[in-house]
Amino acid sequence: MKKRKTPKKPGRAARKPPPGKPSAGKKPSTSDPLLAPIEGADRRSVGGVRIDILRAGNGRIKRVVYPPGFRWSTHMKPMVGTSLCMHAHVGFLARGRIRGEYGDGCAYEFAAPRALVIEPGHDGWVVGDEPAVLIQFDAEDETARQFGLPEEHRHARA
Repeated sequence: MKKRKTPKKPGRAARKPPPGKPSAGKKPSTSDPLLAPIEGADRRSVGGVRIDILRAGNGRIKRVVYPPGFRWSTHMKPMVGTSLCMHAHVGFLARGRIRGEYGDGCAYEFAAPRALVIEPGHDGWVVGDEPAVLIQFDAEDETARQFGLPEEHRHARA
């Protein structure tokens, strides 16, 4: 005797989520890896700037996130008490655009992705509406000396 196949009950086909929506059970990733917390880092916020610091021997590796609208002379000068930023910055601009000017009027501008060196004695600001993310290498107050940079910006004289 032959078995008769019973028709399958009409089932629901698996629903696909609309384009741009995550599938059920998966939450959308809202964190940007470039901005996500860094495991083991000391996190600080100063003048609206977010800084993650990792020790590396006698130096530090820092991820510095400057928000849109940030300007050193507006947001940091009142806290620091100097007319210009007297720290050297050596690193890699991973995102965004920054512009600045030294005390002598010499100007600079960097757009990501780009390695950069900014000597002490500058004002700097974020250009545009996205944060500037700088991966910086420093030796705290000894950065200029450790990297062989002048203690303050100056032009080479002939």
